[in-house]
Parts: sequence; C-alpha cells; structure tokens
Amino acid sequence: MKIKKFTALLLVFAMAGALLSGCGTAKKDDTEINVGVLKGPTGIGAIKIMDDSENGVYPNYHFTLTPEPTDIVARLSNGDLDIGALPTNVASNLYNKTKGGVQIIALNTLGVLYVLENGNTVNSPADLKGKTIYCNGQGNNPEFMINYIIRSAGLEPGKDVMVEFLEASDIAAKMIKGDIDLCMLPVPAVTTVMMKNENVRQALDVAEEYKKAANDGSVLTMGCLVARTDFIKEHPQAVKQFLENYEASIQDVLKDVDAAAELVAKYEITGNAQIAAKAIPDASIVCITGKDLRPSVEGYYQVLFDSDPKSIGGAMPGDDFYYTGK
Repeated sequence: MKIKKFTALLLVFAMAGALLSGCGTAKKDDTEINVGVLKGPTGIGAIKIMDDSENGVYPNYHFTLTPEPTDIVARLSNGDLDIGALPTNVASNLYNKTKGGVQIIALNTLGVLYVLENGNTVNSPADLKGKTIYCNGQGNNPEFMINYIIRSAGLEPGKDVMVEFLEASDIAAKMIKGDIDLCMLPVPAVTTVMMKNENVRQALDVAEEYKKAANDGSVLTMGCLVARTDFIKEHPQAVKQFLENYEASIQDVLKDVDAAAELVAKYEITGNAQIAAKAIPDASIVCITGKDLRPSVEGYYQVLFDSDPKSIGGAMPGDDFYYTGK
C-alpha cells in the first residue's frame, strides 16, 4: 500500500514538472507579426529588434522600413501590417477613420523637432515674424507644431510667417548648401545638417517652446506604435511579447550607442554611423506602455484638438484607443 502511494506521489511530481516545463515554453509566442517602422527616431529605437529579426532571433517578426506614414496607414488599413509606427496625430486620425480599428500600444518618441537657422536672428517664436520657414511633415505633427508655436507668439501662419513644405532630405540639402536660412527638422536630419554646415545653429527647441505655450504639464509626444484591434484580440500574448522585445531593443540602443549607430547606418536611417552616434542621444527615444500611456499623450491630443480638431481626426480618442495590456 505504501509503495502504491509513493508511486502515485512520484507521478504527481512528474506531472507537475511537465506542466511547469510546458508553462516555460508557452511564454514564447511564434505568431507571425508584420511590423512597419518609419525612417527616423522610430526606426532608431527599433533597430536592434529589426536586426535580431533578420538574424533569426525573432524569425516570426517581419519588418518593413519606410519614410512615409501614409504607407504604414495604408498597410494597416488593408491588413498587410499588424503593428506600425506612426506620428501620434496620425494614429488618432486612423483610429477615428476606422472607428476603433487600431489601438495605440506604446509611445516611442518624444520631442525631436528643432528650428535651425543659418544666422542669429531667431531666439523666440516672435522672431519668426516676416520670415519663411521650411518644414517637412505636412498634415502630420510637424505642421501642427510649427503652426502652434507661431500662434503662441500671436502670429498667423501664412500671413505673418510663411511656411513652406518640402521633404526632410531636400530641406537638409538646402540648409547644408546655405540655399535657405531657416527650417524646422527632426533628429537625425538636424544632426546631419549641423555636422555638415558649422554655421547652422539650433535656434529653437520645439519641445521646450511647446511646453511653455501649452503650460498644462503635457509633453510633446511625436511618435507611437499602433496595432490593429482585431490582431490584438486574436493574439494578445504575441502583442505583449512583442512590446517586451521592443522595449528591450530600445534599452539596448540607449546602452550601447556606438553599436546601435552601426546598425542605424547599415539600415540607411542616417548617412553614416558618426551621424547616428550623435543623433541617438537627442532622438528622445522612449517606450511608454500600459497605465502610463494615456496620461502621457492625452494632454497633447487635447492641445492639438483645441488648436485644430482635424489634426487628430475630428474627435478626441475614446477609452478603447489606449491598450493597457489587459
């Protein structure tokens, strides 16, 4: 009788061990995930996980690197992408347009915009009066931010200050050559210009000017990750695991800037590793998720909505926009 009981006890322990072992392996989710990443700061933060994916560490992650948010919006809308990096205002627009078809799952970039001047006449937004400033990002955060900063000085875009939109690469080339004197650009384009034309200086930090103008404690939040709502519902563990790996990628980039810079150059996000190494510390790369997500970005959405409701799709995002991981 005692032998039978002992044997039964061994069997229980063996089953428990098997279950625990099974739990350990179940943590890895092999769901195929198609991810769109933008060239620029969001690409910098994702560079380690992108490279690991290419080298077989995450064979189920498939990355697309593109310079255009419109490309990611289109691919999320038709289901070609499951997760995508977008400007924060575009994320809200897509949420409203698709009636909740996407959720914001992480903030990945804070303020990365700077007004650059080849000269020394602009030291406050008021000094922009009567000038022409060249910007990229028409219809996205950069346009709404330059308009907001101009209006914070009691000026009107298109009347007191002329705003001309070009591609970031074109603006950078013109600033480097000295063909234009005033622009607003994001990092890492800012880094490239200042390294190649020593006469160009940072005239205004747009994040700081936004903070002064808003005066409500909100932070300039430029970039985020969104996922298709249906994908989150179907693969909650895969999304959770991806976010953990993505955050680890960002931490790796910040811990070893030189190694990350080599990868940034390899994937042609910047011209070379030297530029990347100088840009990374100024790229405002973060990974804000879960319960911290909504408080970090909602104030910024309110500022955009009050300034121009169309900038975020005509309405403030609802509760279901914010993914908490539950």
